[in-house]
Amino acid sequence: MGPSGIRLAIVDDHRMLLTALSEWIRGAATDIELVAAVSSWPDLLAHPQFPVDVVLLDLDLRDNLPISVKLRALGTVGARAVVMSTYSEPGVVREALASGALGYIVKSERAETIVLAVRAAHSGSTFLSPRLAAQLETTVDASLLSAQERRIMALYSSGDSAKRIAAALFISEETAKSHLKRIRRKYRLAGIDVSTKVALREEAIRSGIIAPGERGERSDPRRAAPR
Repeated sequence: MGPSGIRLAIVDDHRMLLTALSEWIRGAATDIELVAAVSSWPDLLAHPQFPVDVVLLDLDLRDNLPISVKLRALGTVGARAVVMSTYSEPGVVREALASGALGYIVKSERAETIVLAVRAAHSGSTFLSPRLAAQLETTVDASLLSAQERRIMALYSSGDSAKRIAAALFISEETAKSHLKRIRRKYRLAGIDVSTKVALREEAIRSGIIAPGERGERSDPRRAAPR
């Protein structure tokens, strides 16, 4: 293995899968050097080869330690992470990516996909299989918010205050604020951070709720209703 090889560690507490995956990777790609294959998070941290370039990390390790904590720890030592799991729910995937993972692989994917994800992570790119990417695109935009929440998100993202939204929609200011909190909570559960008004506006544009040039003085609740 030359100096340009990718030093990889795998963490998975299913020993049969760990063994099979380790053997497959060793023979699958000459640019990837498997230097650690362990069954627990503490074993990874204590391994003499750690830190490595890329960690293929099982989301479902039964250690009660949040994946976000592990991903932040890897980031502090410069190790890039690809998460693998049996789960493909969009909220789970988005949470992992938002916590710092550069890739997410479902264990039912073809083994060749792992090599693509490891290489992408090593280069600093985010990797999702086409199936996962399609799921993320189709599940958040259309169904996450109610019609009223979409109206409020449109008005707020276009520059209106909670007070102006309340007047436009004939609701109380407190009700408008409650809707905004609920909108942010829904996105947070889906793994999308819209805690700032700028982030909320960017998501509103991406979702097609408002047009890129839309501003508060042109806000109209009737225009914000779903098409």
